[in-house]
Amino acid sequence: MYLSVFDVDATPPVGSRLTYQDMKNVWDLRLRARGVVISGSGSPVVLLAVDWIGISNEGQDRFKQALSEAAHTSPARVAVHTLHQHDAPICDFTAERLLEEAGIDPGCFDGAFARKVIERLQDAVKRSLEEARPVSHIAYGEAPVYEVASNRRILNDEGRVEASRSSSCRDPRLRALPEGVIDPAVSVVSFWDQDEPLAVMSFYATHPQSYYLTQIANPDFPGIARFYRQLEVPGALHIHFNGAGGNVAAGKYNDGSKEMRHILAQRLADGMKRAWEQSRKMPVTAGMMSWKTTPVLLPASAGAEEIEQKMTDKDLPFNYLPNNMGKLGWYKRNKEGKAIDLGCLSIGEVRLLFMPGELFVEYQLAAKSMKPDFFVAMAAYGDYGPFYIGTQKAYEEGGYEIMSSPVTAGAETVIMNALRKLLSSE
Repeated sequence: MYLSVFDVDATPPVGSRLTYQDMKNVWDLRLRARGVVISGSGSPVVLLAVDWIGISNEGQDRFKQALSEAAHTSPARVAVHTLHQHDAPICDFTAERLLEEAGIDPGCFDGAFARKVIERLQDAVKRSLEEARPVSHIAYGEAPVYEVASNRRILNDEGRVEASRSSSCRDPRLRALPEGVIDPAVSVVSFWDQDEPLAVMSFYATHPQSYYLTQIANPDFPGIARFYRQLEVPGALHIHFNGAGGNVAAGKYNDGSKEMRHILAQRLADGMKRAWEQSRKMPVTAGMMSWKTTPVLLPASAGAEEIEQKMTDKDLPFNYLPNNMGKLGWYKRNKEGKAIDLGCLSIGEVRLLFMPGELFVEYQLAAKSMKPDFFVAMAAYGDYGPFYIGTQKAYEEGGYEIMSSPVTAGAETVIMNALRKLLSSE
């Protein structure tokens, strides 16, 4: 088995359009697009994580095609994910096309910068292959992260959502409530050439916002945590994936103050460190690696059709098009029968799942329960087109996520069946 790493600056220039605002500055920590190429059994597998809010529809298609060409593999063996930071770009070439065809300025969906990043990534992947290293061992571990994640959805006595803690919250009553359903663990998988670590991948399920709408591109607290771990283990490239955190955020522990960004980053980095230190290291061979995909067509809500009627309205809220054009693009592609591939990388006892949208954390917990004797971790925020993907029960409870979701309650059956298929030993 061989592994190569690549790392590209994904920060747009000052004056560019971020997802919700014009960009006026950039942080010391810039936005990154980081990944690995793993060669073992079969064609190479490419895994990419980008500090953007989302990459969807034809944007996903183009990223996967470009990376597959650079790595001499197929698009079906490429997983493209984002961390979902809000002071960051969005990429969706379908949304860009739909807006241009309607005579509307594509705004944040202008794909010029994204296309430059794709070119940089192609070059970086090609260069990385020249320095691929043998993988003799992998290590894997997990540890709880304390006082970061909490469930966003607060239910009343009738089982309906009455409030949301969201990413930050200053209501003492809501902050005093229990964490709710979360996955408290951060999972860490590392690749080694004997005693030398080559890459470290971490997985943790929560929205990544401490505060945002600053007009300053930044990777928020997960990016800082990743940087702290990079400082402590500098020889290995650290790549972080956002898990199934669609209904999870830091609201219980975050009042939105500037100081909390650093505190949340320290707490996440502490969990990453403990997971690293507690990791089990095992020898691997190329024959122990496999990649499996299964396509899904999620059931679409007819409400997505209304977006096309509204998008020409001159008085839309500033966040309407950024929050809805990807859903419209996904809806149209879905009706054309364009499925989304879900992926699973298997290496020995490790199973890494790569999923679309803002998936609810219950799916991550369910996946882990399906393989209790294996090490299972999940990355969500792959194809961002389906936006929030709730459980069947959540569609009865209501709330912001469900009102915003372009899929129906039937999504649970589709996702759960796909997870069983990916995690089966056949």
